[in-house]
Amino acid sequence: MTRPPDDPPVIAAAPGGRPEPPVPRYGEGALADLPPSVLASLGVPGAVNVLGLPPVPRVCVLLIDGLGWEQLKAHPDEAPFLNAMGGGPITSGFPATTVSSLGSLGTGAPPGEHGLLGVQVAIPGTGRLLNCLRWQDGSVVPEEFQPVPTVYERAAAAGVETAYVALRQYSGTALSRATARGSRYVAAQSLGQLVGRTELALRQGDRSFVTVYHADLDATGHRFGTGSADWRHQLRFMDMLVQEIAAVLPAGSALHVTADHGMVDPTERVDVDAVPELRDGVALLGGDARARYVYSEPGAHADVLAAWTARLGDRAWVVSREEAVANGWFGPLGPGMRERVGDVIAVPHTDLAIVATEREPWLNRMVGMHGSLVSAEQLVPLLTTSRP
Repeated sequence: MTRPPDDPPVIAAAPGGRPEPPVPRYGEGALADLPPSVLASLGVPGAVNVLGLPPVPRVCVLLIDGLGWEQLKAHPDEAPFLNAMGGGPITSGFPATTVSSLGSLGTGAPPGEHGLLGVQVAIPGTGRLLNCLRWQDGSVVPEEFQPVPTVYERAAAAGVETAYVALRQYSGTALSRATARGSRYVAAQSLGQLVGRTELALRQGDRSFVTVYHADLDATGHRFGTGSADWRHQLRFMDMLVQEIAAVLPAGSALHVTADHGMVDPTERVDVDAVPELRDGVALLGGDARARYVYSEPGAHADVLAAWTARLGDRAWVVSREEAVANGWFGPLGPGMRERVGDVIAVPHTDLAIVATEREPWLNRMVGMHGSLVSAEQLVPLLTTSRP
């Protein structure tokens, strides 16, 4: 039985009515705590079992992209199997986005250590942004940009067979090299293949650690929103996928189902490209619509912070890099990671998306979004079933 946190984070109102940002529960009940707990359950020396996972020789971690805890609990009819599983919520980490969460799932480290700090982050000293999903800058070496050893490397060194089951198109990509190196990549192009390849991978060796990744729920949410019939139907397929994997678990296996983030459907937009005061003094605009990194020009930091606070301060947490770091949003920062974070960070806690229609037209077309510290985006499930 997994041991998720007893008290998941909530947004509390500070004096004067402004909510306080909850901090991810690094070291207590965050996504970054799952990989070392899995290694410990497999008997890997030195791994800390923060989540209290039971010892087993075979483990499957299924990450369903975009399956937030609140969205799951709101749909018991569409996901009866998932809702009947034992477990509870853990926190994703900041920002609540796929890049950062895959980094934490692959390393067992919070974002501040592995450095995959969002979709678009500054490449220090270059004046350029790196899109960590597309990774179109060939000058940035994934193994150097994300320097923390992966849990798959640690598992393999301890004699555990590892596999990563996902679409063929992700194999060998820069993001996979950054987050899944050390695992044997197993391509699966359909739900049936995903189940079959997972079962086969779990049967390898005396001990096995298999990670399975599926992205369609997230993609459906981005395009149609979590309030759509399309999203609800896709959730039904995810529930069936989990049930099918559970049915083929070999003896001595545990299946842990989790996610990288939740999702909301914000209806209000602030377009940075159309608001002059949000552009003044800004050298680069990174992050995402629900977790913005604003990199200021030399000498303009105070003015940028003041302008963004004045425009968005009642609808978003607008803080300096120093405040976010000091308050533990990213967990401990590794060497050289501070410069990747924006000088100003703007994180909506209301029904708001911070877009840039000229620079990022694709983002404004999305219905579902994520990245913030609010519980709808932060809380993800950690659900477990096993076969003795």
